[in-house]
Amino acid sequence: MANPPLDHRAAIATPPLFSTSFTLADLTRVRHEVEAVSRQCGLDHDEIENWVIAVNELMINVTRHGGGTGGLRLLLDGQLICEVTDQGRGFNAARYVPCAERPPLSDTGGMGLWMVGQMADYVLVDSGPAGTTIRIAARTRGTLGQPPPARPR
Repeated sequence: MANPPLDHRAAIATPPLFSTSFTLADLTRVRHEVEAVSRQCGLDHDEIENWVIAVNELMINVTRHGGGTGGLRLLLDGQLICEVTDQGRGFNAARYVPCAERPPLSDTGGMGLWMVGQMADYVLVDSGPAGTTIRIAARTRGTLGQPPPARPR
């Protein structure tokens, strides 16, 4: 996993390519939208597959640990970026990110963010008692094309 850019916590001024709220019932719909936007941005088949798995894992974490309802935005700022937010109680991110070694399996999980880190260029976590925001960037071999038209939701 690469180090994020120095201004990685700065707000991205461009409008989102895709933005939606979700619950467990929406995961399939959102995965399909993420895949479609990623394809329009120029990710190849393997990149899309890994990206969608990483984004899906973040959404699953929201439904399991973050209060059940979340928000997702796809942004283009030199890289394809996904931000997932929830209103959960937060967690100690230092325990999970960065994690170079695969964590042991447990009844409560613990491998999801490690897996996301294996498939994303970077993982940034801002978590506290008011909720969590996780930002990841797609790992690509090339440069991304022009952004598709915004798809509001």
